[in-house]
Amino acid sequence: MSLSLQNLQALLVESSPMQAKVIEQALHRCGVMNVTVVADCDAALAAMRRQAPSVVISSMYLPGMTGTELLFAMRKDDELEWLPFILVSSETRPKMLEPVRQAGACGILPKPFSDEQLRRALYATLELLEEDESLSAMGIEVKHLKVLLVDDSKASRNFIRRILESVGIPECYEANCGTDALMVLENQQVDLIITDYHMPEMNGRDLIEHIRASNWQQDVPILMVTSEHDSGRLAAVEQAGVSGIFDKPFDPSSVKAMLAQIFSER
Repeated sequence: MSLSLQNLQALLVESSPMQAKVIEQALHRCGVMNVTVVADCDAALAAMRRQAPSVVISSMYLPGMTGTELLFAMRKDDELEWLPFILVSSETRPKMLEPVRQAGACGILPKPFSDEQLRRALYATLELLEEDESLSAMGIEVKHLKVLLVDDSKASRNFIRRILESVGIPECYEANCGTDALMVLENQQVDLIITDYHMPEMNGRDLIEHIRASNWQQDVPILMVTSEHDSGRLAAVEQAGVSGIFDKPFDPSSVKAMLAQIFSER
């Protein structure tokens, strides 16, 4: 059965009763009626372990632990690492939001947020939860596809791997920087590379330039999933020969559509 917003079970982590009420009412307006509210991260982790929700929606600043720390605690727990996460915060400093982007959030919403912003984050959650057979329906043998994930954040690699698994791609190679990625490519033929921009030793742009100029797999499709927003840097990535660029956090449906386009052309 296809999931809908009405099927979602949301765990809301918010210490302010007033803010919790505002967010809960917004969830109801979007069709999410099953909402459990807790006031701190310890209670949230306990609730998740009793019964895993469909999505965790958390504020940034909470008693004893921040929303970022809650997310990383989830990502380190084998039973909780795949749970979709949405952050709601008035925080705007990049250094505070970057770890959440890297860990694979379905959305980062401002305070206050609109119903449409919330709805988009919830639909991204549905895309993450649902199995997608569109590639198989196009006659693409997804179980034989090999993908290389390049990102210095293990949490980010895990999140992207979940997207790939949802479309039936089971096999991924992983590298935590461009230099390691090139070592993988020397010995393994892949059908797709997904890379971050900012990484130690060799960044994503340099990796793409090296592959396009000298690697025996120079024609392989390359997607970049990044929190980089500098237009000059992104223009250089496009000139280097990237097949597509996606923001962190990204809409899983956009990545799935790009995967369908790439593999149908090949």
